[in-house]
Amino acid sequence: MNAIQGARKLNSLRYKDLSRALPILSREWQGKGPFRRLTTATIYGDHPGMKTSMKISLIVIALALIVGLAVIWIVTRPDGPVGASVTTSGGPSFEVNVEKPRMDRFLGGILPTGLEAKLIGNGLRFDHASRGAKIGSVGQDRLELSADGWGLLIQTDGKGGIAPGTSLVFPIEIAEKKWTLRCRPADRAVGYLQATTRPGADVLDGRFVIELANCADAATGEILDTEAGGNPGDAWPSSPLTVRGNFAGLRQK
Repeated sequence: MNAIQGARKLNSLRYKDLSRALPILSREWQGKGPFRRLTTATIYGDHPGMKTSMKISLIVIALALIVGLAVIWIVTRPDGPVGASVTTSGGPSFEVNVEKPRMDRFLGGILPTGLEAKLIGNGLRFDHASRGAKIGSVGQDRLELSADGWGLLIQTDGKGGIAPGTSLVFPIEIAEKKWTLRCRPADRAVGYLQATTRPGADVLDGRFVIELANCADAATGEILDTEAGGNPGDAWPSSPLTVRGNFAGLRQK
């Protein structure tokens, strides 16, 4: 009996004769009809063709991972020698880099910072070559650097700690809108400013790292919450910004 004949016979039965239909269905599903019983071998690939297909898939995935790692290595490797971009010879130089918290970065910060910068750009930096770059007050406990749209002021308490007067003004795009923010450290500031006098010269070389926890619109003084895609009262950034930089050959003034 084939499947069509079985279906016709089943359809001809009345409801009260349902018990007679069960043997018909049983024979069809035992592999004697056009239906085939699914087995674990069929599902998990004991068939030679299935095994070959699985091997090919694994090879393709492995090759894709190797290519992906190679691309990341090429894209994220430095364009020049590894080390600080500032030099202790020649004229004064400096660089300032702002690092956003991981959860406020592209794709939640899963990409290496170097790859992220090259894929989507990283405008959160300026240096002595930036447009409008200027060197302001410089000393063992104070550093003032600026450029067009940027202004960094670092003050210390004379004991190596960051003072409340420290601030950073910078441009940024958040939620597809451009802002100018002013960020300050938390009440208990985190960071340091190290400056040493170069032997035989009245200039300073050094570096700094500071965390800025409180940010607001530089024009209005209001925090960014819903404007930055967050909930009311949840200010941007979600955790402190980290500002890193170094300098060389800055004359004390």
